[in-house]
Amino acid sequence: MSVVLLLNGPNLGILGRREPEIYGTDTLADIEAAVAEEVGVQGWEVLSVQHDSEGDLVRAIHRHSGSTVGAIVNPGALMIAGWSLRDALASYAPPWVEVHLSNVWAREQFRHESVIAPLASGVVVGLGAFGYRLAARALLHLSRVAPDGPIGSPGAGSGRAN
Repeated sequence: MSVVLLLNGPNLGILGRREPEIYGTDTLADIEAAVAEEVGVQGWEVLSVQHDSEGDLVRAIHRHSGSTVGAIVNPGALMIAGWSLRDALASYAPPWVEVHLSNVWAREQFRHESVIAPLASGVVVGLGAFGYRLAARALLHLSRVAPDGPIGSPGAGSGRAN
């Protein structure tokens, strides 16, 4: 059975009641179910991990890097200065997609740069919980790309930009 790692960072465990005007009313359990529905069509399962501390997220990446086919990562505010998270993701070989519920570029200036986005196969922002579904669909697509990828495709194989 193929497994997708669904990794959520600080404060995402309280989705649904945390600033719903920004993050929406879907809970993390709702998001987990939506991702499971999307990847279930391929017979994949979801392993959901949420931690408020960066070290626990790093350990989860290391622990599951050899047993997952890809990851959906919402680092929360760790996108700004989560250097150890970034380094752990740099060693994660399968494709992964960074997701943010809100449009980070429409918010405070300090949220406008992600230290992990340059490593991601793709980034989905500002589409609320639906963004996780899109990230799941992207992983399904990337899994169908041959090791050398279709002609002209960026980041063929890992799904990462060259």
